[in-house]
Amino acid sequence: MTGLHRPRARLRALTATLCTAALGAALLGIAGTSSAGAAPSASAAPAPAAAEAAPTAAGDKVVGYFTNWGVYDRDYHVKNIETSGSADKLTHINYAFGNVQGGKCTIGDSYADYEKAYTADQSVDGVADTWDQELRGNFNQLRKLKKLHPDLKVIWSFGGWSWSGGFGEAAQNPAAFAESCYDLVEDPRWADVFDGIDIDWEYPNACGLTCDTSGRDAYGDLLSALRAKFGTGNLITSAITADGSDGGKIDAVDYAGAAKYLDWYNPMTYDFFGAFAAQGPTAPHSPLTSYPGIPTEGFNSDAAISKLKGLGIPAEKLLLGIGFYGRGWTGVTQEAPGGTATGAAPGTYEAGIEDYKVLKNSCPATSTVAGTAYALCGTDWWSYDTPATIATKMDYKDEQGLGGTFFWELSGDTTDGELIRAIN
Repeated sequence: MTGLHRPRARLRALTATLCTAALGAALLGIAGTSSAGAAPSASAAPAPAAAEAAPTAAGDKVVGYFTNWGVYDRDYHVKNIETSGSADKLTHINYAFGNVQGGKCTIGDSYADYEKAYTADQSVDGVADTWDQELRGNFNQLRKLKKLHPDLKVIWSFGGWSWSGGFGEAAQNPAAFAESCYDLVEDPRWADVFDGIDIDWEYPNACGLTCDTSGRDAYGDLLSALRAKFGTGNLITSAITADGSDGGKIDAVDYAGAAKYLDWYNPMTYDFFGAFAAQGPTAPHSPLTSYPGIPTEGFNSDAAISKLKGLGIPAEKLLLGIGFYGRGWTGVTQEAPGGTATGAAPGTYEAGIEDYKVLKNSCPATSTVAGTAYALCGTDWWSYDTPATIATKMDYKDEQGLGGTFFWELSGDTTDGELIRAIN
């Protein structure tokens, strides 16, 4: 986590005391034991199976997450979205995160969200906040960013890895939950900032940091209530599992039935593997396809996308997820994936995780497997996406006719937006 402010909610590394094999299996939804197999040779990703019908036209949505806790240790502010050139390339920003407590949508961090005073040099437009203005913080900075980019939309995301425990209670009274979310998102102080709501429930009717037993239909009931309250004039999206394994998390919920209430899904096609399995085997955290020796079948982007499309979810309602960070192990001697490890590699903010902007210099990629890059640097083994592997994934996105791309998260990119340029 980044300091003591907000958990790194999307990134699923657990503390050492929680990194047991049993919990790792529960978190990742593994239905059986890991499959054995030889380590793959360094190669490009194998082509996914040919589609039976011609793909629909690919969408051009580019959705980037901005984290409210990034303004602390990371010193990443809304202004950085502008100065990096990223604002010109984004269609939507997902603002992470609002909390879910007592069956309601609640503020995640009031100081970062709307209280922090920005000086002129920190502000998007070069104008300092005053002590008596009604709205400050990230919300006001986002308002200023939208004035510079009138077509840019901002969606407020609720939940995330650390704050999904409240969704079960919310599901007991979906209408009341929807009412609370609408009242918060449409608060007159910042109603012009947000264009909709994103639900990041990890995971309905399955286990994440906590286990949910709301049932297969609770997720759809919640989204139905949100659509009824927010109407068609607001965006409603949802980050969902990318567990494409047989009997895994996708199978636990009626995602096809819920799709009619949503503008699009963000299947989280990253964090499939990592040092939450402390001894390995090493594996790319965001494989595009399967490969010989993959630790768990169904844990790759193509498996998730194929499964969701197979349920009848329109391709244009599915976005492809990209991680702007890597996952790594230490105590590794084998360069190819499949090696053993002794634990998580050191990271700037969290063991086992590092930003792309750091890894590109500290551990440059030397090989690729399943459409993502990796390298062994000393005894540290890292996997992450590069501009070249993102280009491969964008080809896949186009071939599949997906609605666009989303990524976690903006502060992991270089100061000149190297990765987001690869998306565009």
